[in-house]
Amino acid sequence: MSVALTKIEEFSENLGKGAFNLATDQIKIALTNTAPTVGTASVYADLTAPIAGTNLDGVTPFNVTTTSYVQTSGIAKLILADLTLTANGSVGPFQYVVLYSDTATNKELIGYYDYGSAVTLAAADTFKVDFDGSAGALTVA
Repeated sequence: MSVALTKIEEFSENLGKGAFNLATDQIKIALTNTAPTVGTASVYADLTAPIAGTNLDGVTPFNVTTTSYVQTSGIAKLILADLTLTANGSVGPFQYVVLYSDTATNKELIGYYDYGSAVTLAAADTFKVDFDGSAGALTVA
């Protein structure tokens, strides 16, 4: 399922003020069943009931690998490696996968993916966060 990133409104401001270094920050995801309020949510603490990673295997919970952050013709792309989460117990429900910088001072939010309906994983179920490897998880123009 291809899902578009909804950028958090404050992301551009925070990027301009130096809150992020998208090439080197540890990007993480948070899973939640409540959409971030785009106009007011700007940091991890603003998320409603993010899910703990205690019932997930195969990844340091929610760490995302940055493949590159490069600029071509004035457009920078953040390329992230796909992330597959495997449940070792019940996980969820969640509908939103939120990107944020764990390195930024206040764990500033970047944006979120809306999967359209709530997802609950049972033991041995997998969930793949498929970041767009060619267009980028996000672009900055």
